[in-house]
Amino acid sequence: MRKININTNRFSKSFLKNCLCLSSLLFIALHGYSLVAARAAAELPARLTDAEFWSLSQNSSEPGGYFRQADITNFTSNEMLFQYVIPDLTARVKQGSVYLGVGPEQNYTYMTALRPSMAIIFDIRRGNLDLQLMYKALFELSKDRAEFVSLLFAKPRPDGLTTTATASQLFGAFGRVESSKALYDRTLAAMKVHLTKTHSLPVPQRDLDGIETVYQTFYQSGFYLRPSPSYADLMTATDAAGKSRSYLATEESFLWLKDLQSRNLVVPVVGDFSGPKALRAVGTYLKSRRATVGAFYLSNVEQYLTPSTVWNAFCANVATMPLDGSSTFIRSSSGGGGGGRGVGFVNSLGAMATEVSACR
Repeated sequence: MRKININTNRFSKSFLKNCLCLSSLLFIALHGYSLVAARAAAELPARLTDAEFWSLSQNSSEPGGYFRQADITNFTSNEMLFQYVIPDLTARVKQGSVYLGVGPEQNYTYMTALRPSMAIIFDIRRGNLDLQLMYKALFELSKDRAEFVSLLFAKPRPDGLTTTATASQLFGAFGRVESSKALYDRTLAAMKVHLTKTHSLPVPQRDLDGIETVYQTFYQSGFYLRPSPSYADLMTATDAAGKSRSYLATEESFLWLKDLQSRNLVVPVVGDFSGPKALRAVGTYLKSRRATVGAFYLSNVEQYLTPSTVWNAFCANVATMPLDGSSTFIRSSSGGGGGGRGVGFVNSLGAMATEVSACR
């Protein structure tokens, strides 16, 4: 019989080495998966559930207050030149970051230019939350721009409007149509059902009443929710080069915004810029998901943050947010000349991280 020699020592070392390699690979694979999973869990979601949307909105909010008490029914912008900064703004701000803003519809135009992954709209007035909820319902109920304008102002849709219509053609056609009480009643009921039944949002009665008040104003006032500029003026305005950039300028911009709204990623929050909760709560939420603020539209609110201790509180709030070198303030201020139809306001941009660095 032939004797077979086996080097058990070599065999053991080889076996052990292979086991260690497999173990290492398994550890790396599992550890790598854990890192990817943790990173994915920390990122902003592609959509918020209805419960997440409502929780972020309400848990970040402060008690409602007043902004320029004589102007609490501020349902539209009064800035005709607000599109002028958009070319510079889009060159500065990264797409996919988070948009912050204040007030009504001008935010939508900035959003369609910047294409954020999420938007948070602040306002000290709870009525602005009601306005934003009304818009959310109308965006989601409308298949195109013409239907949106029809529902927003309770005006029957004119014949002949196509998806290629310009903003001027759109508002010119609707300007020749009378408002309809029947359409108003149907749309108001549809909005309430959409928010409370389709989305199952626990909207309190005070906000349902607020939505009704806002919508009634749109119905009764038409395009002239303020003496000037009109809604049509705002939607047909252009940038300095004559390019129309409003959120209703093209079908593509409207549909992009409708999609963001449908994914619950335009979140209204009630809060004072210098208050103790709203801005900081949103900043904490964004940091926990490794998000970065891309732009913060302030309108002209800063001029009312007086005395200096109040402005410093606002500055300290912003300093807690996740910022980088591209994070940009968008401001409006008096001084554009002309005065009429909102052209007395000019807009400017500022580097957020630099401006609030002393407040950290």
